[in-house]
Amino acid sequence: MTTRNNGDRNKNGDRNNDERRERLAAGIRRQFGTEATMGFLRALPAFRMENDIPDRFKELLDRLDGIESSVAAGGRRR
Repeated sequence: MTTRNNGDRNKNGDRNNDERRERLAAGIRRQFGTEATMGFLRALPAFRMENDIPDRFKELLDRLDGIESSVAAGGRRR
């Protein structure tokens, strides 16, 4: 038998879980965005930029960087 208080507790528990997930996600994004982490990742072979990629791919990567920056700054993707 579910009482009204249990239902309220479940709603609040779900809300608290959502808030915890959001805080965790924000913390992970913040850590991945630090210069130390970025420098570490650049040193790994899988994340190194190839110097001899075609210009078209470089242009696409530049566009992607711009979109990511605008989204991170609160802009909208078009």
